[in-house]
Amino acid sequence: MRDENEKAAAILRERARALARVPAPAAAAEAVLEVVEFSLGQESYAIEGSYVREVSPLKDLTPLPCTPPFIRGIVNVRGRILPVLDLKRFLDLPDKGITDLHCIIFVRGHDLELGLLADAIGRVGSVPLDALEPSLPTLTGIHERYLKGVTAERLIVLDVGRILSDPKLIVHEEVESPRENSTPH
Repeated sequence: MRDENEKAAAILRERARALARVPAPAAAAEAVLEVVEFSLGQESYAIEGSYVREVSPLKDLTPLPCTPPFIRGIVNVRGRILPVLDLKRFLDLPDKGITDLHCIIFVRGHDLELGLLADAIGRVGSVPLDALEPSLPTLTGIHERYLKGVTAERLIVLDVGRILSDPKLIVHEEVESPRENSTPH
């Protein structure tokens, strides 16, 4: 009986040592980026899912005067008035106008909330961070600044944080009212 107790105690000590060891990081647990995929023209794009609040079809877009061409207008989202950014114009991509088939991806970050105009919404998925290449050789200048990277499948992952923190999005333009610039008689 004593031998059995000693064996049981030895087994329990070995189990305790095994449980006390700090496990090595799992090689299979790779860093991934959760993304929402969408299309602009013939290209596939993605943005980090943590910025996305919701997606909706384009409707009731009201043009907004005295804004840069990449601000397509404003929309009312449950009582919140939000600007809509045309990524094609913002990134200097070919623009073929907008249709009722477009969607808006509402994003929030850097104390700013706005809608991003997309031709179509794709899937929600994951992109391994080590699968992102720095850039396509054909994308230069303004594009490169807003890129997180490009996958081997040519999925262009945009850096929404950089887009939302771009000073171009803040419009500080005052328009004189007709009374202010009229001369008294």
